[in-house]
Amino acid sequence: MTAEGEALAGGMANAGAVFRRGALVERPAPRNARALHAHLLALKEHGFDAAPGPVGLTADGREQLTFIPGDVPLPPFPDWAMTGSALASVASLLRRLHDAGADVAVDTRAEWPRDLADPEGGTTLCHNDVCPDNVVFRDGRAAALIDFDFAAPGRPLWDIAMTARYWVPMLDPGSAAALYPSGLEAPARLRILADGYGLPAGDRAELPGVIEQATEVCRAFVARRVADGDPLYLQALAERGGWERWDRVQAWLVGHREAFTAALLN
Repeated sequence: MTAEGEALAGGMANAGAVFRRGALVERPAPRNARALHAHLLALKEHGFDAAPGPVGLTADGREQLTFIPGDVPLPPFPDWAMTGSALASVASLLRRLHDAGADVAVDTRAEWPRDLADPEGGTTLCHNDVCPDNVVFRDGRAAALIDFDFAAPGRPLWDIAMTARYWVPMLDPGSAAALYPSGLEAPARLRILADGYGLPAGDRAELPGVIEQATEVCRAFVARRVADGDPLYLQALAERGGWERWDRVQAWLVGHREAFTAALLN
């Protein structure tokens, strides 16, 4: 423990700025913290307790949240986090979030971040960043979601697509090899995600196209961060193959669209 508490690893946006102090976590507060905290509290009232509980805001612009114990998989992602059962549990947890959110009205006056938001909008507050770094596991199963900084209104299908990008993952094998265990079969894992969520047939048919759309939004997000000179994103872009990698991923998604659709529907 330091004077500031125990530094918590994971994530890029708040790297080195998140600390645990006993039962509390302190981190930089997003601009919409008050609206987000109110939404998280309302979700808990509707049965979704698998997220940090808001405690308050500090005078120096930080938020205090309850600490959620468990294991968070960090890159390179371990084998135990990439099993089929782990993936199904992530899908089930996301469904719980969306089901509870269906009964909670989104504050339309709040300035929800648009960085990773659904371009088509929607009435459900999507997490938008359900990457392995933002899922807490216990006994090999997803137990909670953390880091709602990119949460914004959208379609549940958008949140599923964003989650698929990180958890299937929806990457060509060469790109996936840098962070994920070998041997992950994307079509089969996409089916596990859809089954674990309970995704209806109509949404399954749309999912591959929405994943392509989500990949374009993520690329634009990285491009903005790089253009702003963000050192973390500049380094990550260089280490992971530059824009050629993004070109390769997008071409791979289009080239395998029929295989993904068949795996989802058959």
